[in-house]
Amino acid sequence: MFGIERCVIVQSGCHGYDNSAMLEAMAARPGRYLGIALVPIDVADATLADLAAHGVRGVRFNFMPHLEVGASAQDIVAFSHRLADYGMHLQIHLAPQLIAETGAILAAAATPVVIDHMGRIDAAAGPDQEPFCALMDLMENEKFLVKVSGSERASARGVPYDDAVPFARRLVETYPDRVFWGTDWPHPNLAGGPPDDGVLVDLIARIAPDPAHLRALMVDNPQRFYRFED
Repeated sequence: MFGIERCVIVQSGCHGYDNSAMLEAMAARPGRYLGIALVPIDVADATLADLAAHGVRGVRFNFMPHLEVGASAQDIVAFSHRLADYGMHLQIHLAPQLIAETGAILAAAATPVVIDHMGRIDAAAGPDQEPFCALMDLMENEKFLVKVSGSERASARGVPYDDAVPFARRLVETYPDRVFWGTDWPHPNLAGGPPDDGVLVDLIARIAPDPAHLRALMVDNPQRFYRFED
């Protein structure tokens, strides 16, 4: 419907460590639908190898009050050395107040680290808020990348989420080669229910008004980082 030919499917927390639904969805378009899994840090090497063979490119960990963490940041850094053997990276979903402390630990990871949903910042706190400044500082380390998704979560004003756009645009303009867009569909645990995804798609042109930044965000960055098949 939106003309999306390739995507990365992120395992939902409601499925826990059972990645079968994600893998089934990926199998619909092998090489064009890739994945980010949820696994415990004591997962068997054989399981990691199998996930990688099926197109899983990374593993996500949550540091959110409503979601099970499952491991400390230090444990995740140690685990990243195993991920590196399979060409996988870390994806981190964390509460804004944890960006500085947790990010400093994750800087020692053996893989790239993707920060989810702009670090879950609160747009109402303004551009000089400590969490967003911490995210910008973190992004000075080229190991880190960020998803400029979750405007509907960051916004304090609601539709059309105008107050979240400046944060996403600043990330795109400052770190154009290390940003990704994402839908966050089906928008779990969102107060008020799921948003209109068409409204979120309309934000892309405002987040990346420069054509070169837009192409990097939507095409070049994901192609290079996730290694989609041509």
